Amino acid sequence: MTGGGAGDDRHGLLDRREWLRLGATGAAALGLPACAAWEGDAPSAGLPPLRTPAGTDDADWDDVRAHFLVEPGTAYLNNASIGMPPRQVVDAVATGYRAMAELPVRGRSDLSARIAEHVVPGLADLFSVQPDELTLTRNASEALHLQSIGVALSPGDEVLITTQEHPAGRRPWEFRQVREGIRVAEVFIPSPLPPEEEVLSRFEDAITPRTRAVAFCHVTRGGHLYPVEAVCGLARERGLVSLVDGAQAVGQFPIDLTSLGCDAYSVSLHKWMLAPAGTGFLFVRRDARDRIRTAFAPDATREQPQFGPPGTAAFPVRAAIGTAVDFVAAVGLEAVEARCRHLSDHLKSRLAEVDGVTLLSGARDRSTPGSTIFEKEGLDAVAAVGAFEASISSHIDEHQRDGHNAIRVSTHIYNTTGQVDRFVEALALH
Repeated sequence: MTGGGAGDDRHGLLDRREWLRLGATGAAALGLPACAAWEGDAPSAGLPPLRTPAGTDDADWDDVRAHFLVEPGTAYLNNASIGMPPRQVVDAVATGYRAMAELPVRGRSDLSARIAEHVVPGLADLFSVQPDELTLTRNASEALHLQSIGVALSPGDEVLITTQEHPAGRRPWEFRQVREGIRVAEVFIPSPLPPEEEVLSRFEDAITPRTRAVAFCHVTRGGHLYPVEAVCGLARERGLVSLVDGAQAVGQFPIDLTSLGCDAYSVSLHKWMLAPAGTGFLFVRRDARDRIRTAFAPDATREQPQFGPPGTAAFPVRAAIGTAVDFVAAVGLEAVEARCRHLSDHLKSRLAEVDGVTLLSGARDRSTPGSTIFEKEGLDAVAAVGAFEASISSHIDEHQRDGHNAIRVSTHIYNTTGQVDRFVEALALH
């Protein structure tokens, strides 16, 4: 924590103005105007300023990579599981916990102010929604439960989900099926993903007179990109509630939640958005508040929907979301998308050279920029995870689902083509 005058010595913590002002030192470290960043505990001393890289090659991203703390020699190719926060975010969390340790009530108050005045408005601006449409959560799983449990349904009503949903997107509906007698019906979506027209047709064919809602992922665990806007449009035409799992989408590419047309959208911010672990949000569109209600507050109104669980939150962790938003905004989501696509395209071109490899990721309009799944003949995907970590310090994940024995490689802006090459060369020997 930075030193201060007699007032800081007397109180043992930063002056309130230091918490709420947007520090010039932190802003310079991020390469942002002084009104756009929060000064924590010397957040980026000695690091290059952040700005949108000029291109997509490794050298263009050297300055960005310098802000991450990954162990030397390690290639972290598993961002779709949990991302690596940059140093600024780590420092912001530490600063927040120190403030709450020095004087809990004041620390909580200052962090709460940052959350209300910077974090939520920053997220709202990034995703093109109104601040009062967002509720912070611990992760997408919590948000998915809140959005699912909040939909007004009666016994015998039907909800459509897809065969590629993550367990966190499936279990809330199974809970309601057991407890309340609603019906959960699955729409079979093949992997690799078929064209948009076929996906839309499968949803349309599955709708029955009892269908009340459709719940599906924006991006599957394997990186398939669903036609969200089209499915939400179909739901709207049929009078159905549309609920989207965005855990694998946000932070990979720009997303305008208002334009998507969904009624609710659930997010994890600790994957592609590089925020601290245990962060996410629930978006509920204003005019959907009569169809999606809170699970907690009996006195909730349309103006005060109160979707969030009551009680004390992890204020330092939530306050640091703003630092992650500033980081991503400084780099630019369009640039993030281009860099992730550059890395995955390089991976796919190298995989094409390896005997026995079958690429399962689809064309650009059906796959996300950062996640690639493939199978290799004779290679057990689960065993491969530990083997590559032990042999070449490369972290990957398995994708043994949807009928596949596949490996998932999820590359982000801190990866390099050299790390991809090292992985593919080792793969060729297995």
